[in-house]
Amino acid sequence: LDMAADEPQQPVEGAAQGDGTEEQHIDPWTVSGGADGKIDYGKLIVQFGCSRLTEDLVARVERLTNRPAHPFLKRGIFFAHRDFNEILDCYERGIPFYLYTGRGPSSEALHMGHLVPFMFTKYLQDAFNVPLVIQLTDDEKALWKGLDIDESRRLARENAKDIIACGFDVSKTFIFSDFEFVGGAFYRNIVQIQRCVSMNQVRGIFGLGMEDYIGKIAFPAVQAAPSFADTFPHMFGKRKDIRCLIPCAIDQDPYFRMTRDVAPRLGQCKPALIESRFFPALQGESGKMSASDITSAIFVNDTPAQIQSKINKYAFSGGRATIEEHRTLGANLEVDVPWKYLNFFLEDDKELARIGEEYGSGRMLTGDIKKELIKVLSDLVGRHQKARAAVTESVVDAFMAVRPMCLVAAGKC
Repeated sequence: LDMAADEPQQPVEGAAQGDGTEEQHIDPWTVSGGADGKIDYGKLIVQFGCSRLTEDLVARVERLTNRPAHPFLKRGIFFAHRDFNEILDCYERGIPFYLYTGRGPSSEALHMGHLVPFMFTKYLQDAFNVPLVIQLTDDEKALWKGLDIDESRRLARENAKDIIACGFDVSKTFIFSDFEFVGGAFYRNIVQIQRCVSMNQVRGIFGLGMEDYIGKIAFPAVQAAPSFADTFPHMFGKRKDIRCLIPCAIDQDPYFRMTRDVAPRLGQCKPALIESRFFPALQGESGKMSASDITSAIFVNDTPAQIQSKINKYAFSGGRATIEEHRTLGANLEVDVPWKYLNFFLEDDKELARIGEEYGSGRMLTGDIKKELIKVLSDLVGRHQKARAAVTESVVDAFMAVRPMCLVAAGKC
């Protein structure tokens, strides 16, 4: 992401001062790798100016929460952060914080990649016993995808059902749609943020140009504002001293670099982030996973037969051209999609290691690892569908109700 602007200005915090030669391009709407289609995450950490999530930090999470770290942490799926160590300091001292994540509703159902941040956020809510706000950016999808506003609002509620099915605690979770909740303290913060960010900065951070809708140019402040506690007076009153932790994929980092730059000027706390790698399309890391392309992803409303068919037909294999060659060389785990998916969704570390050893050595064939993945995903999706079936419209209303909420510090109200 090129942070350069047409006119000299103060760079946003953490912005890379690159020479424009980077081949990969990452922003909230476009993810493209280098010449080989792969994402260089080491380069991305340097480019964005965030920090690598170390084993020491993961061990500290386990020590403070008195529970095993989530597999996403242990396996480096969430691999980068901004000020996560300071959030752990807050927790250790009994200082409250809250979680903030979100979803742009553009499809009837979530795919497995969409589930990743919510599965991890559920773990964080349980481990730290903290409040959570979930933003549904139905306005963003109306602007970027051209969705009819009423359709975007409908999809927001449908997506909320999938999110609730992940198991969030209604007593500590507030889900809101921008079309329904923007106003009051939220809108006041949006306008304050908008006054702090120039058109040049928006162009530099997000790649927007003069041909884009003015709504697109104004939107980043809408995603930034939930980072500030006083956006939610029904939860936090007028307090500005409550830190926010944002679990998200690293392509969302530009929004919050901007937010962190603005926060001190508004007397707000900088949001902290914990950021994940991208979830690959079935066709491989260089493929584009899209909610509009049903062959690129496994969706949470897929049947077992659809899951089996998609994995067998479309999941890119690192297996060799012949059985003999495969037995000799073993699979290329670097490019194998079933192996990558198992790293996300197979919880058993020992079983994952066994599969990696067997497949990587050539003793396990492509068809075998695909069978393993089909079982794991069929079970996961089946559990999700059962949980979602229990989410009624009244349950959605309960999560989206503007109501007081317990502010938890060190596990106590």
